[in-house]
This record gives sequence, structure tokens and C-alpha cells, in this order.
Amino acid sequence: MKILGMMSGTSYDGIDSALCEIKFEDDEIQIQLLAFDSAQYSPDLRNKITDAMPPQETSMEDVCILDTLIGQTFADAAVSIIEKSGIKPDLIVSHGQTLFHWIDTSHKAAGTLQLGEPTWIAEQTGIQVLSNIRSRDITAGGHGAPLVSILDHLMLSGSDSTQGALNLGGISNITVTSKSMTTVAYDIGPANGLMDAAILTHSKGEISFDKDGLVARSGKIDGELLNKFLAHPYYKLPAPKSTGKEIFHLPYLIEHAGPVSSWVIADLLATLLELTVETVALEVEKHNLATLFVAGGGTSNLALMSRLQSRLTRCKVLNIAELGISSQSKEGIAFALIGFLTAHGLPGQIPSCTGAQGPRILGSLTPGVNGISLPDPLRSMPNSVRII
Repeated sequence: MKILGMMSGTSYDGIDSALCEIKFEDDEIQIQLLAFDSAQYSPDLRNKITDAMPPQETSMEDVCILDTLIGQTFADAAVSIIEKSGIKPDLIVSHGQTLFHWIDTSHKAAGTLQLGEPTWIAEQTGIQVLSNIRSRDITAGGHGAPLVSILDHLMLSGSDSTQGALNLGGISNITVTSKSMTTVAYDIGPANGLMDAAILTHSKGEISFDKDGLVARSGKIDGELLNKFLAHPYYKLPAPKSTGKEIFHLPYLIEHAGPVSSWVIADLLATLLELTVETVALEVEKHNLATLFVAGGGTSNLALMSRLQSRLTRCKVLNIAELGISSQSKEGIAFALIGFLTAHGLPGQIPSCTGAQGPRILGSLTPGVNGISLPDPLRSMPNSVRII
């Protein structure tokens, strides 16, 4: 089955599209990446998303406009990869763009909102679309995250040693698994999100990220400020748990670091980079991981990766590419996998990772030009995933 997985994460810098061929043989899912593309949001659309992100106030008019514009941009990205590859998928899986993740006062996920109307994709491509991926898990008592843990589990849970898969996006999340344990996964805290917010604001919109971590590398860590950041109560919550820019946003940064005019940006970025490293390291040490496979935009931050390896002296830190997946394509592949499972009547999440009451089939289907066409259901879950 050929499936296009499409994802835009909490950094909302664009859409990653992974076109995969997925087969199920002898209790094993085999995934071949046929094509990959990354499409940037236009500056105007990115600004509109920024203006609607928590804790900014927005309106239903803005939500409607964003839902349409993001849906159209996802549709354009789908058409682009299909035309470039010459391959028409059987199913498109669109994660959309998360605008709000509602965590209630008991630290449970009460709702989540991903924008990007899927009918734009179905209309432009003629292909059926699976969307609204996270909500079913939340209605079953889960956090709707981290859903990439299904891929991590199927790739790594056969190991004798305890291994971890880390994603460094706007928020960091980790999956921990081995042959002898129940797989767990959860959001750790801010990764690129606060660093990007700091440099974007300080540069008055001229610089959106610290390329290669060069600015952070030139700064000095403010130990007192770092301890203030580390004192946030989220880090002490038990897993499963999830977080986002509803908590770790620009006003949070200003509250702790002071007004933007007072920032020494190199020192602030060095401190925020250390915050990411330290919060990750504490979780790695808690689980006594032998190996950590890292994916996400943070892998491009050379200073972050170097510091992470030097901090984790008893854990081997490797790029996810060691498993045959590029860092950028991993989440697109994960959502293509979830689409395959849904199409075959199988759950796409792991209750021990999300906190749901049990396994759930994920997503809502939008018909293509020929309606909805699904393969025969499979009777059992796969034991593993192999990238071919």
C-alpha cells in the first residue's frame, strides 16, 4: 500500500511529506521511503500562525482563515510530491498544524486542535485523506501524544538493552523501550521552541533560528536563570504527559529572562540550549539508556548535539539515520505507518505511551474522487517495523 504521510510540527516552519510503500509480511511491517519533500510555509501564513499561537488571542474568523490556508498549503504540498515522484498514493495522512493542545488542571489532555481542512487535499488530489489523528486517543483518556512512539516501539522494542528515541522539535519527546519492559513515551519539555522564540524576537523577526547553534556556542550559561527554568513543575509530573507552546512560549521566556531589551542573546541561547540538554539528560539517566536515537530539527543544531553527547557520558547518542530513516522524514513516515494501521483496522497508538484506556484506531477519513477504498482488515498487530 502506498501512503503519503504529511506532518508540520510545533516549530511550524513547513510541511514534511514522506511517500512510503508499506507491506505486512510475517508479523513484520516493511516500510520503503519512495520520496520525501519539505515545503515551507509562506512568510505571510507563518506570521498568521504565529499570531494565533498561544498565548496570543485570536478570533473565529482567524481560525477559519487559518484552517483553509493551511489545508490549501497541505494540498499544494501533496500535489507537488505526487507530481515530482510520479507516484499516486492510495491514502494521504495529514496531521495538519497543531494550534492548541488543551491540558486541564488535572494535567490530563482534554482536547487538541490541528488545523488544515483535509477536503482541500482530497479535492486537489482526488485521493482519500486520513486526518484528525490525535483526537480518538484523547477521547480514550490519552494525551494524543507522542504518537510517533508507535514507530519507535516497533523498531526498537526487540532490543535486549534499553533504548530511547528522542525527537527534538519545538518540544522534545522521548520513547523508551526494550524486550523486557512496557514501552513508555512522553513529552520532556522545550527543545527548539524557546530558542527559536528568543532569537526571532530579539532580531525583530529577521532571524528565525540559531543556525548550527553558533550564537549559543558563543554565549555563557546563566546558572541562576537555568535553575529558574528547571524549577517548572511540569518536569516533575509523572508520565504519560504532554506539553506545548501553551506553556513554553515567549511570555514565559520574558517572565524569567526579563524584557527583550535586557537580553544578551548569546547568553540566553546558551542557557536555553543547556535547558534542553539537561531536561533530556535527566530522563535518559532515569531510564539508564544504553543508546539514544535522535531525530527532529534539533539534530541540525551542531552545538546542541555536541553538548548532548558530552553530557550523556554513559549513553551512546546517535542520529536516527543509523536506523535507515532520515531525521527530517521520521515523523512523516510515522504518520504514514499510522495510516496503514488505520486502513487495516488496527490501532495506531500504544496506551502505555499516551495514557489511553486501551488501543484505538485513529483518524477520520475524507473520501477521494472514488469514495473510500480500504484493504481487508488484518487480524493481528505487527511485532516489528523494518525500513527497507
